Amino acid sequence: MASVQAASRLLSKRLISSTKSVPAASVQGARNFHFSIYGNKKNAKVSDDISAQYPVVDHEFDAVVVGAGGAGLRAAFGLSEAGFNTACVTKLFPTRSHTVAAQGGINAALGNMENDDWRWHFYDTVKGSDWLGDQDAIHYMTEQAPAAVVELENFGMPFSRTEDGKIYQRAFGGQSLKYGKGGQAHRCCCVADRTGHSLLHTLYGRSLRYDTSYFVEYFALDLLMENGECKGVIALCMEDGSIHRFRAQNTVIATGGYGRAYFSCTSAHTSTGDGNAMVTRAGLPCQDLEFVQFHPTGIYGAGCLITEGCRGEGGILINSEGERFMERYAPNAKDLASRDVVSRSMTIEIREGRGVGPEKDHVYLQLHHLPPQQLATRLPGISETAMIFAGVDVTKEPIPVLPTVHYNMGGIPTNYKGQVITHTDGQDKVVAGLYACGEAACASVHGANRLGANSLLDLVVFGRACALTIAAEHKPGETLSPLKPSAGEESVSNLDKLRFANGSLRTSEIRLNMQKTMQAHAAVFRTGPVLKEGCDKMDSIYQTMEDIKTFDRGIVWNTDLVETLELQNLMLNAVQTINSAEQRKESRGAHAREDFKDRVDEYDYSKPVQGQEKKPYDQHWRKHTLSYVDPKTGKVTLEYRPVIDSSLDEQDCAHVPPAIRSY
Repeated sequence: MASVQAASRLLSKRLISSTKSVPAASVQGARNFHFSIYGNKKNAKVSDDISAQYPVVDHEFDAVVVGAGGAGLRAAFGLSEAGFNTACVTKLFPTRSHTVAAQGGINAALGNMENDDWRWHFYDTVKGSDWLGDQDAIHYMTEQAPAAVVELENFGMPFSRTEDGKIYQRAFGGQSLKYGKGGQAHRCCCVADRTGHSLLHTLYGRSLRYDTSYFVEYFALDLLMENGECKGVIALCMEDGSIHRFRAQNTVIATGGYGRAYFSCTSAHTSTGDGNAMVTRAGLPCQDLEFVQFHPTGIYGAGCLITEGCRGEGGILINSEGERFMERYAPNAKDLASRDVVSRSMTIEIREGRGVGPEKDHVYLQLHHLPPQQLATRLPGISETAMIFAGVDVTKEPIPVLPTVHYNMGGIPTNYKGQVITHTDGQDKVVAGLYACGEAACASVHGANRLGANSLLDLVVFGRACALTIAAEHKPGETLSPLKPSAGEESVSNLDKLRFANGSLRTSEIRLNMQKTMQAHAAVFRTGPVLKEGCDKMDSIYQTMEDIKTFDRGIVWNTDLVETLELQNLMLNAVQTINSAEQRKESRGAHAREDFKDRVDEYDYSKPVQGQEKKPYDQHWRKHTLSYVDPKTGKVTLEYRPVIDSSLDEQDCAHVPPAIRSY
C-alpha cells in the first residue's frame, strides 16, 4: 500500500500558470503557457529573466539526475534513500530507456557454476581493456559486483536459476578462471536473454518506493556552469514547450551513449550522447571517444542485436565453407574471445572472400545444433528477433550477422567515485558539483574494449557510487549558492534559433551525411588516409549545421526541434571520435589501425622488460585521450592523461602489469 501511495504522490500534478499572456515569437496570435510541475515540491517559481517569449520555471533540489536508465535510476533512488530532495530529468519514460535492450547479462564472481574469485574478474577486465582501463576503478567495480547482483535479487529481479535454485550463470566473452589459466568462466548472471529489460523494470519499480520527483519527457539542454562549478541543468519540457532551470548542489549525468552517430548500430534512436555534448559545451573534456565497440552479431541488414549469450550457450560463427573460423583466430576462447577480436576476425573472413549470401558480405551464427528446449528457455527473445528481422527459424537455420556499432567505451572522464574530472598541470582535478555514471561516463573500467555483461554491472555499481559519494560529502537541505539571473540564456537563444532555422538542408539530410561518413571512415578497421578524409568530411558536415532548416514553428511536442537539438549533440560526439581516432597512431582494443598494427606501450611487452628503456610519455599511446571542441567552429583540441595502473589496495588485489593480449 505504501508503494501505491508513493506512486500516486509522485504522479500528482500541480499546475502553475504564468500570470501574463506570452507572445510566442513569430507565431500568429498569443497563447497562455501552462506549466505542469510534477512531484509534490513547492519550490517552483516562474520568471522571465532570460526571455519574455520563453518564460522559465525555476526549481531547487539537493540533487538532479539527468537520465533514467539503469545508472540514472540507481543514482536517483540512492540519493532519495539518503534523504536528498532529488529530481530525475529524462527525455523518455524511465522504462523506455535503452538499458531495456541489454540482453546477455551482468557479470559477478558469485561462483554458482564453479569456484570463482572477483580478482579473476578484475584480471579479465584489465586484459579486456587492453591495459587502457584504470585499475582502481576496475578493482572497485569487480569487488562490488557480487553484492550488486545480490542487491538486485533482493529488489526482486527474476534471475534465471540452476536446478538447485541458485542464480544461473552463463559463459561470456573474455571471461576466464585463475588469471586466464583455468579455462572458460561462467560468470554472467542473466534473465534468459532479456536481462536489461528485467533490470530496468526492477530498478524503476524500486524507485517508486522513494519520493523522487520525476520530470518525464523533459529534454536537458545544457549544464548551468559558473566559475568552473556545476549548479544544475536547464531543460525543455517537450509537452508544453516551457523552459525549466533545475538548480542543485549536485548534478549526475546518466544519459547513455551516442551509437546513432553511426549509420548501422544496435542503439535506440534516442542514443544521441546528450550528456557528452552538454559537458563539451561547458568547456570540459570527453575521454577516449575513439574507442567504439562493434558487437560481432548484429542482424545483417537490420542492425538488431543478437546477444553474445548465444555463443555463451554454445552457438558458433561459421563462414561460407561451413568452417568454425574463430578456432584460427582465438584457439583457446574461440567464439568467446573478446568482442573486438571477434569483430575483426569476421571482417577479415568477409574481406578474404569467405562471407555468405549473394554479396558474400556477412557470416552466419549457427544455433540449430543446440537442443530446442535450451533455445526456448535460455534464448527466447533471440528466437523471436531472428524470425521477425531475418525471417529465420533458429532451430533449423543460421542467423545472418555482421559487426554493428554497439557501445561507447569513451565518455565523460570520472574517477571511481563518479566525480567528473579534468586534467591540468599533470593532476586530475574534480569538477565541483558534477558526477557521471553509466555509458555516458568513462571511469575508465572498459578502457579500449568492454567485456560483454560488464555494462549492466557498470550501471548499477557507479550509479550507486555517485549517490554514496554525494551522501558522504553533502547533507540534504544545504543552501544553494546563488545563480546569476541570466544563467541558461545561451541555451534558450540556441533553441529559438533552431526553432526558426530557415536554411536549405533538413535535419535528416545532415544526420544521414554524418552517419554515412562515420560508418565509412571510422569502422572496424581504420587507416590514416581514410581517417584524415573522414575528419575533413566531418568538418564540412559540421559547417552545414548553419544551413539547417526546421519545419515545425510550434513549441508543443515539436519533435523536429528536439531531433535537431539531438543532431547538434551527435555532431559534437562524432567530430571528437574521428579526430581522436586519426591522432591515435597504434592499434589497441576496438581501435584497429591497418597502418599501425601494433600496440605502442611504454615498453615492448612482447620481450622481457628488464634492460629496456622506457619510452617518453609523448612517444607511446598507453594514455587516455582528452578531447575538447569549440562548438562554434567544430575545431577539436586533443590532450592526454596517464592511465591509473594501481588498484585500490595492492595487498588485497595486485595490479596487472601490461602483457601481450591473446585469447
